[in-house]
Amino acid sequence: MGKIVSNKFQNLTDVSQEFKGAYANAMPFPNIYFDAFFDETILSAVLDEFPDLAEGKSLQYKSSKEKKFAGKGEELFGEKTKKLMHFLNSQPFLEFLQELTGIEETLIPDPFYAGGGLHEIKQGGLLKVHADFNKHRKTGLDRRLNVLVYLNKDWQENFGGHFELWNKEMTQCENKILPLFNRMAIFSTTSTSYHGHPDALNCPEDRSRKSLALYYYTNGRPHDEIDQKLVDHGTLFKDRPSDDEEPSVKPIKNKWKILLKDFAPPILIRVIKKYL
Repeated sequence: MGKIVSNKFQNLTDVSQEFKGAYANAMPFPNIYFDAFFDETILSAVLDEFPDLAEGKSLQYKSSKEKKFAGKGEELFGEKTKKLMHFLNSQPFLEFLQELTGIEETLIPDPFYAGGGLHEIKQGGLLKVHADFNKHRKTGLDRRLNVLVYLNKDWQENFGGHFELWNKEMTQCENKILPLFNRMAIFSTTSTSYHGHPDALNCPEDRSRKSLALYYYTNGRPHDEIDQKLVDHGTLFKDRPSDDEEPSVKPIKNKWKILLKDFAPPILIRVIKKYL
């Protein structure tokens, strides 16, 4: 593990035992992050081979709730990235996560990287606060844990892109994590573990927010984590209190477009659309 994990975290058993209390007691739900967890050389190599996800074969999400790019499985992994991702799905790391989180059911990695893998947010991009989908579509397993590895060197506070963790009542952000290079965030996923980076990214146009995302599953989950109304659900987006205060400009524009479509000639509609 010397070529992947930094010297400070070489003994994963000791690390998991030292920090499991902090993980369990974190607010608003179990979470933790580690700085300089990986060997800087290998993580820099992963960053060097990170592709521009706006080009080529990638998933693009464009809506008011999410504006981001994601890779598809291992297709865009470079050799160093593949080595790191395979380690993060390996026995030593799984045992580390098991001890750290206290999850009793056996953790199972996702070799398909469904929804995970390479993630990238460009200037103006965002991901509104949400709870994650709770079932793997191929295996039917229960999603229990997220690991995010950030790859952003010289990232400034004013760039934004903070990872926010919100309480289940959606009244308060309890924790904000800046996505710095070689910072690894870990958190438990339930139907009320609300998180995201909901404000538009303010980085320079030639920069982007890059990360690796890995999700872990179990066959079943504790009964007290199951909402009988949400036994199998997709992503659950939630509004922050401040979201209700945002001016609703788009619906007004849509009303004008409807009126124009009903009463204006086509040539006039084509001209006016440029300004609405």
